[in-house]
Amino acid sequence: MIENQPSALRKLHYILVIAALVILVFHFVVYVVYAANLIQFPFDYDQGEGFELVDTILFSQGQWPYRDTEAFPFYSSNYPPLFHVIAAPSVWLFGPAYWYGRLLGFLSTLITASAIGYAVYRSGKNRWIAILAGLAFLASNTVYHIGPLFRQHISMVMFETLAVVILAVVNEIADTRQRRKMLALGLGLILAAGYTKQLAAITALAAGLFLFIRQPRRAIVWGILAAIVGAGIFVWMNLATNGEWWRQAILANVNELKIIQTIALFGQWFGLHGFLIVPAVLMVIYEIYFDRLSIYSLWFIAAAGINGVASGTWGGGDSYFATSIAGMCILSGIFAARTLNQAWHFPDNYLKRIFIQPFQQFAPQLAQIGLVVIPLFYLGYGRAVLHMPTDGAVFGTLAQILNITPNAQNGFYDSARTLDGQFAGGYANIGHLVTQADIDAGWQIVERIQQSEQPVISEDAGFSLMAGREAITNPTQLLNLDKKGFYNGTELVSMIEEQAFGLIILRAQFYPDIVLQAISRAYDQDESIVMNGFNYLILRPKND
Repeated sequence: MIENQPSALRKLHYILVIAALVILVFHFVVYVVYAANLIQFPFDYDQGEGFELVDTILFSQGQWPYRDTEAFPFYSSNYPPLFHVIAAPSVWLFGPAYWYGRLLGFLSTLITASAIGYAVYRSGKNRWIAILAGLAFLASNTVYHIGPLFRQHISMVMFETLAVVILAVVNEIADTRQRRKMLALGLGLILAAGYTKQLAAITALAAGLFLFIRQPRRAIVWGILAAIVGAGIFVWMNLATNGEWWRQAILANVNELKIIQTIALFGQWFGLHGFLIVPAVLMVIYEIYFDRLSIYSLWFIAAAGINGVASGTWGGGDSYFATSIAGMCILSGIFAARTLNQAWHFPDNYLKRIFIQPFQQFAPQLAQIGLVVIPLFYLGYGRAVLHMPTDGAVFGTLAQILNITPNAQNGFYDSARTLDGQFAGGYANIGHLVTQADIDAGWQIVERIQQSEQPVISEDAGFSLMAGREAITNPTQLLNLDKKGFYNGTELVSMIEEQAFGLIILRAQFYPDIVLQAISRAYDQDESIVMNGFNYLILRPKND
């Protein structure tokens, strides 16, 4: 125990813990600044946010977003409904806007961090390590990037984390009635995660395996019940959408894998989070050889392995590691707390005799080393994930003191950009703060749309929504369908060739080739407007 160690060593330990808290609290402050800045931004920040807003609007109107993309307005979603259903009441109160979806994402990360801290404290009874573990989740570059976006991914991670924390101790609940309530809640949260984003299937797999290992009969019975509920919702949605739910959200969502992108993103993941990945892996190894496998270990292994590989798919990216980061924070936190509490237990087996007993005579010295090493893990992690603005009175001065120069737009520094993941095509160009110039440029594009008497296609849906127009097409979904051979595009191509649209606004040109070819035949670029580092091309009909 810490109290039994020499006074000087205890003081050094607490100094290092305070230093780790300072750097992680600093990251939290940067996160709050970023979220506040982004919540006020009225346009797409990350590609696809506008279509998440369109889905939310449709649900607020009692309509499904899973539609036939061959008919006007050629729009469909490829994401499950829950995140948009939760945000839908805000449309009734405030109209179409990004801020409430981004606020929902930001709050989801705070809930997730709190659940991580609770799990670590429940296991290790160390308040400071629990706080560091929760802050470490929020400090991750990946979580920072996607947290305050109008995207559903981080809400999925919230539901997953809450489910895993509940199910971790459900078999130890003696009261049958209470145990059943918690089982129902935990499995219900997994279903909620799955109907937020399909990637949560990996958490369902890990949780099911854990429950089966501990109590096979109970796991089978409850698994069947959960499957019936989940399948019932699935069938109802498919019938209600005339099969478009299956076609748009399932069949079109399986994309090709780029192994180079996967390898690069794994390298980036470890380069940023290695200081906490190492103790998390050590905790997994301990459980495999000396203890019972926890749901946290199974979850971490499945999320890091399967989701990590999936990060290399079209539409994937570094965000696919967010679930593994939550598991990493819990496992590394438990490892840290056990080390500081000297709470390691080793059964008398051959592994103990080979690997543990030779070092038992050094146990007091190892405990003292742990007092220094554990906070150093969090200090190293805080430095590895460093990201911050480098402009302004506070951040600018601090950047000068630390000799940090920006490596991203709008005077932002992001340590992730020094790693190979940025070259793999899966690392999003986000994290920096937006400026008034970005907002002004966005309103310029809106003005162009308002001046058009004809319908307008905009690759970012937010411009059309802010102009009071209908969002036409979802380019990435059309491309998903086209890659699977499910897209014809006859009517859209015909309308483009007939110049039925007053403007076409392109950013990344994520349309199927047949659509891009039709655009090049019928439209010419008239101007370009730069917003948030992206060049928006304004195209008008030829000979207009």
